[in-house]
Amino acid sequence: MSEHDVIDFSALERELQAAVESEQRYSRENEAKLRAVSQRVGSYNEFRDLVLACHLKPLEKKDKDGAPRKQPWNPVTSNNK
Repeated sequence: MSEHDVIDFSALERELQAAVESEQRYSRENEAKLRAVSQRVGSYNEFRDLVLACHLKPLEKKDKDGAPRKQPWNPVTSNNK
């Protein structure tokens, strides 16, 4: 059996994963574009921002309630206490 007959399954799996991620990204961005057009956004910048942010997910209530604040609202004034 020569080296050309050996299948590198890890490389094949990485290639498949990259193709799946690419397809998911394309689908997600296309859906965002269609939503932006149907919303009749005011400018190209708004359209672009909607498409660029399509991978973000909204916060859930459990993410906001009772969670410790990692950064104060105004860090400049909190240092002056």
